[in-house]
Amino acid sequence: MSDTLTASVVITTKNRRDELRAALRSAVEQTATPEVLVIDDGSSDGTPEMVTAEFPGVRLVRHDDSLGYIVRRNEGARLATGAIVCSIDDDAAFSTPDVVRQALGDFASERIAAVAIPYIDIHTDPRVCQAAPDAQTVYVTDRYKGTAYAVRRDVFVRLGGYREHLFHQGEEGDFCIRLLAAGYVVRLGNAAPIHHAESPKRDFQRMDFYGVRNAVLFAWQNVPAPLVLIHLPVVVLRCLAHTWNPGRLRTRIAGVLTGIRLFASVPREPVPAWTYRLWRALAKGPQPLSRLRRWPADA
Repeated sequence: MSDTLTASVVITTKNRRDELRAALRSAVEQTATPEVLVIDDGSSDGTPEMVTAEFPGVRLVRHDDSLGYIVRRNEGARLATGAIVCSIDDDAAFSTPDVVRQALGDFASERIAAVAIPYIDIHTDPRVCQAAPDAQTVYVTDRYKGTAYAVRRDVFVRLGGYREHLFHQGEEGDFCIRLLAAGYVVRLGNAAPIHHAESPKRDFQRMDFYGVRNAVLFAWQNVPAPLVLIHLPVVVLRCLAHTWNPGRLRTRIAGVLTGIRLFASVPREPVPAWTYRLWRALAKGPQPLSRLRRWPADA
């Protein structure tokens, strides 16, 4: 099947010119010869000029305004020409020229709508994440990391892509539970790992606020009744108990309250109860696809 699939590598970027250069070098060297598409989210550091001068074969979409990476990833998927959209962050790079080709090979059936490509956070953790336990078995997981995934473009667009009101963090899990409800799965990948050069310097205030806010919104939008009455309080308690640092705790409380206030403007679209149960099981660890054949969605 992979022989018939085409790919687009989509990279959303803002003010990371030098990091993007390394990402693009690895992308244009891919043996699968994917389309390479850069969505610039309002850079002011010469990023568009660098792309135009050094990578003339790369398709560049430049914006003067900044709307955030979730909006731009949705835009990139709509504009991509490949059947499979392979997304990496602008501070990541393919470790070998064969990663995209190998990822395409993991789309072994129509049920597999996304592949969680293995990756390494090279500055913080030497472990390989998102790798399948073995290549002979299709392992299904509950979500993928935004810096390392491939997804069927038609399915992504048809399901509405990422929910843009999330703005920052949590969009992958929200999309993947909706993917599961539609009868598709996310497969753990077998490709060589993507190298993610994430900075160890983290904006904890931003992460705390949006991480908690969006966890609350995930429960509100996706968890079916009456299970949401259990899920939501547990999520809130876990989010607040994550840290007892007074400053971070205040930020997390603000995130919870903001998420609750958004209930009035964000409609509930709960998944079926069977989807929620399956998603909970997958969150505990990947399972072989062969064990998941008899789904209500197959009826």
